[in-house]
Amino acid sequence: MKLLLTVFIALLSTTAQAYNQQALMDAYFGVVMIRGYNEDGGMAYGSGVVVADHTVVTNCHVLRATKQPWVSRGEDTYPITTVRADVWHDLCLVTAPSLPLKPVVRGNSYALMRGQEISAIGHSNGVPAPITSIGEIQGLYSTPSGNMIRSSAKFLMGASGSGLFDMDGKLVGINTFKTAGYGRSIHFALPVEWLETLEKMPASTEFPVRGKALWEEDEDKKPYYMQAAVPESRQDWANMEKISAQWTQHETSNADAWFSLGLAEQSLKQFDAAATAYQKAVSLDGQFVEAWFRRGEVAQQLGDSKTVKDIESELQKIDPLLVSVYQNYLSCEKNCQKQ
Repeated sequence: MKLLLTVFIALLSTTAQAYNQQALMDAYFGVVMIRGYNEDGGMAYGSGVVVADHTVVTNCHVLRATKQPWVSRGEDTYPITTVRADVWHDLCLVTAPSLPLKPVVRGNSYALMRGQEISAIGHSNGVPAPITSIGEIQGLYSTPSGNMIRSSAKFLMGASGSGLFDMDGKLVGINTFKTAGYGRSIHFALPVEWLETLEKMPASTEFPVRGKALWEEDEDKKPYYMQAAVPESRQDWANMEKISAQWTQHETSNADAWFSLGLAEQSLKQFDAAATAYQKAVSLDGQFVEAWFRRGEVAQQLGDSKTVKDIESELQKIDPLLVSVYQNYLSCEKNCQKQ
């Protein structure tokens, strides 16, 4: 993906979307660190979010290495006594009876929209104070209860189990796993709705928590959006094209599948095929801004000035501010730091 396109759309989101500063501050103070000593005496750590009185949600993989975990906020520590574990979904709900912190407000992953601005708040790299990263929703993937979320809000080691919040400070997801490669990392968050099942599970006092998570499944058994993310982050366009083609065959009405195929084909300089894939994506989701931009870029590469112009009309319907962003994007020369 071009760095320029990401920056353009991020700037548009920043200027166009309001945020609730006080609510985001409340969310910030609802994020904690999960710590514990592992078997060789080293420190295991991750992040968590206060979701009820004396109760914190985190990723189960954070609790794999320690028998005596605790919650920490600055220099204060609060022993964890019990855990409710949904290991396959990689969500654990821990109880710390002495924890005095206020729970965050929960949101709704079904209400999210592609391109919507969001904030990841967590203890990246194990720093004592939470770090905030602003990004946008890049993809929403339906599950039986809630949307798996792909976002551009970055998180690093130590932020597993941290919170993904909308700009009203509502928890919409739990940051859990990411891909890594030559291009860019791709970040995924579990839907907040999965907490509802977790809260009904029996509590246990057994630590460490063991077991494989869904994102650790064999590659060919993962959902297509996970399979395609790995070669995308590694810029392995041939493999991404193969996976994306299978994705479109199995989910013919999925705009993300067609966009993924178009991105791979464009990167392989198969411009006619990419134009067809992007056109399919925007026909399925007329609000898919990046797909419109990509469709216009490919049209320009093919010398199709009519389509380039027609896309301006489509973007005008979505948000008039997008038109100038689109024009600047297409007119950018090679020195615009494209990748």
